[in-house]
Amino acid sequence: MKARHALALLPLAALALMGRATANTAPASAGGIYTCTNDQGRKLTSDRPIADCLHKEQLLLNRDGSVRSVIPPTYTAEERAEREARERRAAEQRAAQFDAQRRDRNLMARYPNEAAHGRARELAMESLRSAIAATERRLKELAAERVPLTNEAEFYQGKPLPMKIRQQLDANDAAVEAQKSAAANQAGELERMNKFYDAELERLRKLWGGAPPGSLGPLPVAAPVTPAEPTGPARPASGLRPPRPASAASR
Repeated sequence: MKARHALALLPLAALALMGRATANTAPASAGGIYTCTNDQGRKLTSDRPIADCLHKEQLLLNRDGSVRSVIPPTYTAEERAEREARERRAAEQRAAQFDAQRRDRNLMARYPNEAAHGRARELAMESLRSAIAATERRLKELAAERVPLTNEAEFYQGKPLPMKIRQQLDANDAAVEAQKSAAANQAGELERMNKFYDAELERLRKLWGGAPPGSLGPLPVAAPVTPAEPTGPARPASGLRPPRPASAASR
């Protein structure tokens, strides 16, 4: 009887052994251990996410101690906004640094030596000096146009000046003021241009000397405005007209 009972128990024992073997060979990922270091420097572990470390990174470890994954912090709305703003600023700084490096490399490619930079300065100055010379010529033309108007106005001393002559004199005055304003702007632009090329040359000397591109910050002087085309002798509003070309007068 006992023998039969023992034989009946054999299948149950075999099943138990198989179940234990299955449990021993189960993958380690079936469970996990959360671990972190809290604000007081104490290392914490748990079988679930740790409440004291929700604002910090937590490691999810396998049973053998290897890292299965990194659990990122849980942020509040304000913390998320601050983090995004910080990341945005960092991205903008990286982009600005990249642009600064690119500009410096382009600058050195454009001006491989001081002679090339000097030629570029002279070319820019030539254009601006041409505009200044055109303004000076126009002022002389306006002065010459005013002489017959002044002479004609002398005949009316003590008498009302005819409207036509008054309009011509006013138009001449306005044209002179406009040209003087242009001359002042051109003089200021000439000074700004010289300062810009001086600052650019100083930067290039440092780059030629081995300074890393992008390490010198922005130029302290803004780039000059491209000089406008020289101002020609526009038709006065007073009614005085510039001489017509001979080909046109003969038609």
